[in-house]
Amino acid sequence: MRPKLELLEPELVDRVLGEAFELLWNPGVKVQSPAARELLAEAGATVEGEIAHLPEVVARQQLSSVPSEFWLHDRAGNPVVHYGGDDVHFDPGSSGVQVLDPETLEHRPALAPDLVRLIKTAEMLAQYAAQSTAVVCNDVPKSIGDLYRLFLVLWYSDKPIVTGSFSVQTTQLMIDLLAVDCGGRAALKAKPRAVFDVCPSPPLNWSAFASQNLIDLARAAVPAEIVSMPLAGATAPVTLIGAITQHAAECISGMTIHQLAGRGSPIVWGGAPAIFDMRSGATPMGAIETAMIDAAYAQVGKSLNLPTHCYLSASDGKLVDAQAGLESGMTALVGALAGVNMISGAGMLDFLVCQSAEKLVIDAEGIAMAQRLLRGVGTPTDTLATAMFAQTGLKGEFLKLKDTRRLFSQEQYLPSKVIDRGSLRAWQAGGSLDAFGRAKQRVQELLDAYQRPKLASELERELLALIRREVQAAGLQGLPGV
Repeated sequence: MRPKLELLEPELVDRVLGEAFELLWNPGVKVQSPAARELLAEAGATVEGEIAHLPEVVARQQLSSVPSEFWLHDRAGNPVVHYGGDDVHFDPGSSGVQVLDPETLEHRPALAPDLVRLIKTAEMLAQYAAQSTAVVCNDVPKSIGDLYRLFLVLWYSDKPIVTGSFSVQTTQLMIDLLAVDCGGRAALKAKPRAVFDVCPSPPLNWSAFASQNLIDLARAAVPAEIVSMPLAGATAPVTLIGAITQHAAECISGMTIHQLAGRGSPIVWGGAPAIFDMRSGATPMGAIETAMIDAAYAQVGKSLNLPTHCYLSASDGKLVDAQAGLESGMTALVGALAGVNMISGAGMLDFLVCQSAEKLVIDAEGIAMAQRLLRGVGTPTDTLATAMFAQTGLKGEFLKLKDTRRLFSQEQYLPSKVIDRGSLRAWQAGGSLDAFGRAKQRVQELLDAYQRPKLASELERELLALIRREVQAAGLQGLPGV
């Protein structure tokens, strides 16, 4: 039996959706893109200025065309990440602007080599089914920043990618770059390698860019992932259930625009909501209430048979310390038990501002433990215990049994050396390192073992030609990180 976490009674799920549809009609949704407003008006919405009043029947009709599942593929075209059902995957958190320097323990602006270090680390860890455009490269002009981050991931990784864009022009260039990598637009549509995060502005506001992003991704049939971010008590009702209801309304409105632009194109019910800390004015991503909002909104999305995403496994701590381990491990477990298809956030500190490769390797151990829990308690032998006792009697010599040697690595998750399970004497002999010290060693081991993917020479030329054209137009000399 697979363990499962559900926080809402079915009747409450229905109430959430009922009130979400009410909100879409009154007060309605602010939609700043004329093209998106035109799509909504043609479908039957009442548009007054920038406010679209969306009838439930129109929204439900568009929700019915959202695919219940889809796959992201690796560079070889293999289906790797399944969005749908209760399958659970993890990727590093995205769009941090700083990195934690492992030597000085200072937060400093992230550069292209820092992103490369994160990509290589995640590439070597099986716990991460996908890569992300993990940090903003401060040595790259903002006008091409999103495109360049995606290029670096394609250059150094074979895994699927969770990415996103913050300008209309860059979205098209990123789609072009992915098409080059996949062998054309048709190949990209058939076997997508990336999903694009698209963020509404709370409450109930789709900016001109975000609206157009939904339209462009839908028409290109490139998967989109709504990242709704209500802040309970600030930009959303203070109650958890109120924030969950607002989240539903924002996702439904975005999916409606998306499906009107490209019916049947894949899109994900996702988000990065949080509570609002009234003492500090912060948005704690490691709070248990934040994880509860995520688990509950995923349950609402699953009731509509939609793929799901959330932002968990992050910490609000500033160092990779006990707080980081506590918050990241607990929230990763909540997301996994809720059956969220893609859980982003690993490696992140300081309210998603900072990334750390050392935290990535520690988080990978917590992720592996959560994945082991999801497998549940199995019955790999014909009897539960009696046959083994028949062989050992009361001597307790189970170490001698063939079944012990055959099954222990299946029954137990065997962590890397980041997790210390040795004796005190062995720990002291190894240098008395704490978890962060062991994580530094682990990162270096992974980087030493990493080998860049072998790309066909023609593909390398095409990728470089596209990125060099845009880099030169932006006034940047060379290719940072390459």
